Amino acid sequence: MERKHNSNLTNIAKNLRKNTTKEKRHLWYDFLRSYPVRFLRQKVIDNYVVDFYYHKARLIIELDVSQHYETKGLIKDRIRAENLENRNLCVIRIPNNEINNNFNGVCEYIDYLVKEKIS
Repeated sequence: MERKHNSNLTNIAKNLRKNTTKEKRHLWYDFLRSYPVRFLRQKVIDNYVVDFYYHKARLIIELDVSQHYETKGLIKDRIRAENLENRNLCVIRIPNNEINNNFNGVCEYIDYLVKEKIS
């Protein structure tokens, strides 16, 4: 399958890495950065910048804020997920409130998915 990379998004991805939300920062610095497999953050895939990506498992983790649950956000997210899933990528969405209120559970869920995908 041909990989497309939108180089116009590279600077946007770099900026997002520098100016990220507290939830994304928490997940990255307190779990994914030291996780035994290599996750990338703010990875450009096609015409999207995904929050976290692990290539071997073909796993994308997206953290969601409230606008993702409004009608326009839901439609946009569904189209985005379908486009990425058409590339054989698995997209999971985690609400920010889960990071804030159930961080250990989120980490266990991610660990479970990674192990399931690479086994």
